[in-house]
Amino acid sequence: MPTAGALRPLGTAEVRLTGGHWSERQAVNAAATIRHCLHWLESLQWIGNFDRVAAGEDAGRPFERAGREFSDSEVYKLAEAMAWEIGRTGDPGLEEEFARLTRRIAAAQHEDGYLNTAFGNPGQAPRYSDLEWGHELYCAGHLIQAAVARLRNHGEDEFVRVARRVADHVCDVFGPGGIERICGHAEIEVALAELARATGEARYLEQARLFIDRHGAKTLAENGLYYQDDTPVRDAEVLRGHAVRALYLAAGAVDVAVETGDRELLDAVRAQWDRTLARRTHLTGGMGSQFTDEAFGRDFALNPERAYSESCAGIAAVMTAWRLTLATGEARYGDAIERIAWNVLSGAAAPDGRSFFYANPLHQRTADAEPPADGPLPHVRAGGRRAHWFDVSCCPTNLSRTFAQFAAYVATTDDRGVQIHQFTPCTIDTEVGGARLALTVETAYPEDGRVTVRVDANEGGSREITLRVPAWAEGATLTHPDGAVHEVEPGAVSVGRIAAFAPGEEFHLDLPVAPRWTRPDPRVDAVRGCAAVERGPVVLCAESLDLPGGDLDELTVDTAVAPVERDGRVYVAAQVHDRPDGWPYGPAPAGGDGKAAELPLLPYRLRATREPAAMRVWLPVA
Repeated sequence: MPTAGALRPLGTAEVRLTGGHWSERQAVNAAATIRHCLHWLESLQWIGNFDRVAAGEDAGRPFERAGREFSDSEVYKLAEAMAWEIGRTGDPGLEEEFARLTRRIAAAQHEDGYLNTAFGNPGQAPRYSDLEWGHELYCAGHLIQAAVARLRNHGEDEFVRVARRVADHVCDVFGPGGIERICGHAEIEVALAELARATGEARYLEQARLFIDRHGAKTLAENGLYYQDDTPVRDAEVLRGHAVRALYLAAGAVDVAVETGDRELLDAVRAQWDRTLARRTHLTGGMGSQFTDEAFGRDFALNPERAYSESCAGIAAVMTAWRLTLATGEARYGDAIERIAWNVLSGAAAPDGRSFFYANPLHQRTADAEPPADGPLPHVRAGGRRAHWFDVSCCPTNLSRTFAQFAAYVATTDDRGVQIHQFTPCTIDTEVGGARLALTVETAYPEDGRVTVRVDANEGGSREITLRVPAWAEGATLTHPDGAVHEVEPGAVSVGRIAAFAPGEEFHLDLPVAPRWTRPDPRVDAVRGCAAVERGPVVLCAESLDLPGGDLDELTVDTAVAPVERDGRVYVAAQVHDRPDGWPYGPAPAGGDGKAAELPLLPYRLRATREPAAMRVWLPVA
């Protein structure tokens, strides 16, 4: 809810999902994922850490703590998911669970506001003694973001008061004259900026600004690039280092830039985003091209098999792109949100909401077995099959909080009207210029490309309704309320009436979602000579289950033949080869040496939902 910028976001009370994929995702999140996460946090004693701190261990006695040093943050992210879900549905059982969780967290808070179960308690390292890796401010940031969600959906209560005491403590300790350093994992920056907006407290915004400006001062003892401590934010040319850290920092920098009117900082982040999207992003929208350091690699170093593309990085990218949308009003950022949401976020959680991907590579050579259900999986083995939980389980709770608030990414307003950024069945009921405007959006997108917008109420005068037209949608058409049909260019299209819209009037945007071949930039060495298939915003992939012989390494495709749809599947013309072993280098092989096959593809988000299988997005061209 920025106080400045081109657009005003709509809250979850103003946008209600009424059907389709994202409504189903929210329902599964409410019925399964939130309670699944709660089960694991309880069974692994990560919530129990707060109870042990509250119990007051004797000094000198080893503090028996469960989980990694950042496990508090998973409790807070789940609390945020619960806060959004309670605001969406008013679930009384979840409200009772939230109240119990609040009491346990509050009991562990120190008198001066400090709250952490890994530092500063008997037998533990002192507070802020490991800013490189301790994650204390990172955990505080997730607590604060959960409190903002609670404040917006419920109002001030004990949970919000706990978080405000933490925020005040952070300002006291890290403000002017205090510890002039940063946390090794960005998160406190965006959280403090959000809290400043929600409460009107200026000191929180000022502290967020201080943290942003300290990046690049090289106050951390280790690899500055990894922590984005190598270069000041406003001087950097591209996002780099650990992908989640870089994107959380970018989101916080946009918030600070907007709230302080710092155009230089905003333009710097916009330029970094544009270069990252053009040179360091996978076809799926995945961010973070290498397993090493979970990080961005060099420009165009986008190996599909080694793509880390962490689920949390996808969430952080959506956070950043959404803030850029609000700040600038440019529809193109919605393209990135759509690509990431459909291909990374939706697929990162299984359809039943109880298992998850940590990494999201675009090529899986092995048919990995189902992970064990009775314990967490090491996150470094998190790309072939979804796991029920991880030793580093940042992604399940992060996905849960994102699905719970997904309606907030759908639409915005300005003085002229409403802008629709994501296409999903929903109702929009808000005010424009102080007068009510209510809309219904009906669509089966992306299975079908038609998006229908109907005006339900318009209590003001002339209004403008704007829809994003994706960059891939060449040949899209708009049918006006009077029946006139016009072709529209990618970007955005607005529909307005000199006379006010009347209730019942509707118009249609038709997007060409037929499957299409996509070629990589020739500078992406790892996939040169390959092609992929997209259908609307959805990236498709091949699984070995659907290939005779099952070996995707023996496959080539014919891009001269257009992909076809039949019975709900997309098929491409392919050849399956049976090449003898031998020296693997020499003249180019003659074409047509394989057995013709019709290869069925499926959405990348649905990979690994059947039997174990190898998978690839980029297919070698014959």
